[in-house]
Amino acid sequence: MPDIISMGEMLIDFIATEKGYGIGDAPGFIPVPGGAPANVAVGAALLGGSAGFVGKVGDDPFGRKLARTLKSHGVDTAGVSFSEQARTMLAFVSLTTEGDRDFIFYRHPSADMLIVPEDVPDGYLEDARCFHFGSISLIGEPSRTTTLSLVERARNSGSLISFDPNIRMSLWPDADTAREVIMEAIPLAHVIKLSGEEAELIARETNPKRAGRIIEMMGPGLVAVTLAERGCVVVTARYGVEVAGHAMMVQDTTGAGDAFTAAMLVKLVEMGGDALAHPGMLGDLELIQAFQFANAAGALTTTATGAIPALPRREQVEAFLQNERSRTPLQ
Repeated sequence: MPDIISMGEMLIDFIATEKGYGIGDAPGFIPVPGGAPANVAVGAALLGGSAGFVGKVGDDPFGRKLARTLKSHGVDTAGVSFSEQARTMLAFVSLTTEGDRDFIFYRHPSADMLIVPEDVPDGYLEDARCFHFGSISLIGEPSRTTTLSLVERARNSGSLISFDPNIRMSLWPDADTAREVIMEAIPLAHVIKLSGEEAELIARETNPKRAGRIIEMMGPGLVAVTLAERGCVVVTARYGVEVAGHAMMVQDTTGAGDAFTAAMLVKLVEMGGDALAHPGMLGDLELIQAFQFANAAGALTTTATGAIPALPRREQVEAFLQNERSRTPLQ
């Protein structure tokens, strides 16, 4: 069974062929496999981890393509099911000239919303060392109840629970509902990754380190707040560590946070022992090394278009870090 299982949505991102256009004005779109939890599974596999995915797609050409994409990247698909009642989720993405994104989603409903516990094979979660989920599957039923039941199954089996709020406000009824649902999920996780904007929304605090501390006090042992090229802030009960990022020639930021999460989870699984049982007890040097790796994975993802096609392999991340170290002047 896979060490790292990621659960949630997988979809086709139709990405605008040219930057600087609104979605309605873009001259064309390229279909690219995506979906944050699926990106995490593929990212972990490319970084040398043993990864599986749990999710539901339509019994349609897009859904079959997505299942093939997972397999071709080394992700176990025993947890993938196909719906005849709804189509695969689609998203249209336009990019600013800086590579930032605007979204419109087609899911009324989409297959991922219809996943039920019976779609997941018996025993599939019980040997996983890490179970990762996001907030999009918490928006409606039956995916919300299914997600929470799978989190409970994984926790009861001793898995490290990882949560990425990955807030897409256009999918929520309103910001207050999004914050309420996400805050209910935070105590279920041992590790949580958020963007700076998400941390501010949840903690109602603009300083990333203070926001991370507020969220850490809600229950997770480790909170990572990503800050784009500035790197990240990692907060545990013992430490508040700032890990520098990388200035890149950005093509597309899609999937960068998912690459970061995948790298974080791969490193925690590789550390094993207390890193999985008590991630909040890691030392500051261990945190710095793990999140230097995560920052590099996220940064490399921004240099290509799309999510899954842009996710880096282990050797790329290690070569990038080695090159960065060689450029650092001696003190």
